[in-house]
Formats: sequence, C-alpha cells, structure tokens
Amino acid sequence: MNVVLLGPPGSGKGTQAQFIVDEFGIPQISTGDMLRSAVSSGTELGIAAKKVMDAGELVSDDVILGLVEERLQKPDCIKGALFDGFPRTLLQAEGMTEIGVVVDAVVELVVSDDVVVERISGRRVHQPSGRVYHLTFHPPRIPEKDDETGEELIQRPDDTEDTVRERLSIYYRQTAPLIDHYRKSSASYFKTDGTVSVEAIGAAIRDFLRNI
Repeated sequence: MNVVLLGPPGSGKGTQAQFIVDEFGIPQISTGDMLRSAVSSGTELGIAAKKVMDAGELVSDDVILGLVEERLQKPDCIKGALFDGFPRTLLQAEGMTEIGVVVDAVVELVVSDDVVVERISGRRVHQPSGRVYHLTFHPPRIPEKDDETGEELIQRPDDTEDTVRERLSIYYRQTAPLIDHYRKSSASYFKTDGTVSVEAIGAAIRDFLRNI
C-alpha cells in the first residue's frame, strides 16, 4: 500500500507518519533522506544530485523521481511506502504515475493558517541540547529560559511568523492542487481535522487505512 500524506507545514504530518510506519510496517519515503543517502553512497543519481546541490541549485524532478524509483526497489518497500512531503507539485505527482508508482491512499490533514502560525511561531529551542518548547503548549518554567540550564532559548529563523506565512503561501501555490488531483484519481481519499488530539487523528487514519 502506497500512501501519500498531505497537509500544510505544522499540520502534524511528521507525527502521524511515524504512527503509520509503526502500524503498517512500511517505510517513510523522504526526499531529503534519499538525497543524503544517495550522495553518501556515491550512486550515479547521488553524484548528479551533489553537483546540483553544490552549485546551490534545486535538484530536478527527474533526479528526485529517479531516487524514488531506486528507493522503492529496496526490500523494505515490498509492502509499500509512505510519502511525506513528496510529491510537492502536480508535475511530481504525474511523474510518479509515469514511473509506475500507484498511490493507493491519500490522507489530508486539515489545519487553518492561524493554527499553523501559532504552532510553529510559538516554538523555542535550546540550541546546545536541541530541547524544544512551545510558548502555549509546552512552555518553559521561566519564560524564554531552558528548564535545565537556565540558558536563553531561541526562535529558529524558519519559525518566525513571516517565514511561516511565506511557507504557507508556497504550499497553496505548489502543493494544494494535489488535493483536487488525488480526489479525482483512483486512490482512496481521507480528509481529517488536524486540530483534534494526536491520538484521535492517529486512530481515524488507522481505521481508514485498515479498511481500504
């Protein structure tokens, strides 16, 4: 079973992806992980990707699709795979079809822009340890201070409100059209509220996938 997970940044895709991987025994396909693995192993596609990345350019869809095709041939993909963050565009979705990837199910997490902004812009990080806090959902005991060391917390540049809203804008331009694309396809489609509890979302997704 090949599953595509859709939703804006901050919608909880990463958390739900882990639940799906654990429950159904399929690997999570991440283009970032694939690129790093291909580059480190020195495959033909990895060498091509490294040249592009070293030049500060974006890796082409052809290379990414080649990596996906290569990754799906590995033994752990025999039961299928979970795609999180890919495809990002209609062209990539069409490219997946061209290389023979059949998408069996699509899960969409629905979260409003304001909730996304609150979730992401409220994050604070203790840089030396990587400990993550949230001003609303998991605040430090002393505002803006790490609980264990008392050192200052930081807000990552990618977590500022302006950056989050720009990321949302890119999502609506590039990725949201996939919603209509997959609704019209043969894939089973499931849309769920991404603002209820993590456990409730996970249970709803598991029920949907078990009944395909």
